[in-house]
Formats: sequence, C-alpha cells, structure tokens
Amino acid sequence: MTNESHPFRDKIHIEQLDVFTRIGVPEEERANPQKLTVSISLWPYHQPSDLADHIDRAVNYSDVAEETKNFVRDQSVSLIETLAERLAGHLLRNFPVQKVTIELRKFALQDARYVSVTVTRTSSVG
Repeated sequence: MTNESHPFRDKIHIEQLDVFTRIGVPEEERANPQKLTVSISLWPYHQPSDLADHIDRAVNYSDVAEETKNFVRDQSVSLIETLAERLAGHLLRNFPVQKVTIELRKFALQDARYVSVTVTRTSSVG
C-alpha cells in the first residue's frame, strides 16, 4: 500500500507544552491561573517532500506553541473538554493543517497524576 492512500501520513507533534489559564467548575478554582499541559499533533497539508527545506512552506511549530499559550491564557472556562475543543478549532483555522489532536492535562486530583481529555478534529476545507 502506498502513502498516497493515507492523507494523514506525516505529522508534527508537540509534547506536554506548559500553559496557564483560569479553568474549573467552582469559582474559587478559577480565581487564579493554573498550569495545564497540552500535547498537540498536527497533520499539515504539505508533506515534507513539498517543503524544499523552506520554513515559509512548513507549519512552524514554534508559532503553534506560542499561539497555543496565548489562546489558552485568554480563555476562562469550566471544563477541559471545552478548552480542548476550542483550541483544536483555533489551530485548524489559523494554521495550514488538515487534522489536529489535542490532549489537555489538568492536575486536579490529589491521588492521580493528572486528568486528561483528548479531541481530534479535521478541517472542513480540503
């Protein structure tokens, strides 16, 4: 089977980026920004062979990380599910990617390392 049959064959991955936002159900939990981590997988429209080693043709992962930190910082929501959904849509609208997976981790339970939610969304534009 050739790679041509797999439109999402190559991806960019950012693992456990530290972000800060106001999140939580009780108001007292949202009173101060708290640390979350986000892992992002992006499937660009252009494959490595199309890039000719030019950053202007690539999805700049540094820009994705900075945009993610800024977007998350400016949110104030109750649920990590809502935040993950919003972030996925934001990245799809602002970067030349056809698919994104977001794993958002919150450190809310004393007896657990973290609680996470994972969402995968695809672009409606082909």
